[in-house]
Parts: sequence; C-alpha cells; structure tokens
Amino acid sequence: MAKVQGVVVINEERCKGCELCVVACPADVLQLQSMEVNDRGYHYASMVNPEQCIGCASCALVCPDGCIEVYRVINK
Repeated sequence: MAKVQGVVVINEERCKGCELCVVACPADVLQLQSMEVNDRGYHYASMVNPEQCIGCASCALVCPDGCIEVYRVINK
C-alpha cells in the first residue's frame, strides 16, 4: 500500500506568526521560529518534523492570510 506524505510550503514573508497552523496540525509538524523573524518583524511558522506530515492541509485551511500551501507526495 502506498504511503501519502505531505509537504508544507509556507510564505515566510507573509506569515504573521498567529500560530493557528501550529495548533491545527494533528501531527505536530509545524512550529514558530523562536530565534528568527521575517521582514515584518514576526516569528514565522516552519516545518520542524517534515517526515511526520500526512498532507491533511488543516494548517492551510486555518491560515487567515493564505500563507500555506500543502502538497501530497505518494511514496510506493
């Protein structure tokens, strides 16, 4: 059976660090950068456990600024 893995692409410059995506992720894939900020001065979200992403797109659905795109990759 093929395994589906997700890839999250975050527009770091548009992210305002609201953390809604981090809370919505059932696989604990996302986290806010604690040491880095974008040009607007916000700590932005990033993938910290990419191998655990299931491609559910919950993070993209709750993002108020549309900063997140989720792609699914099928591994055979």
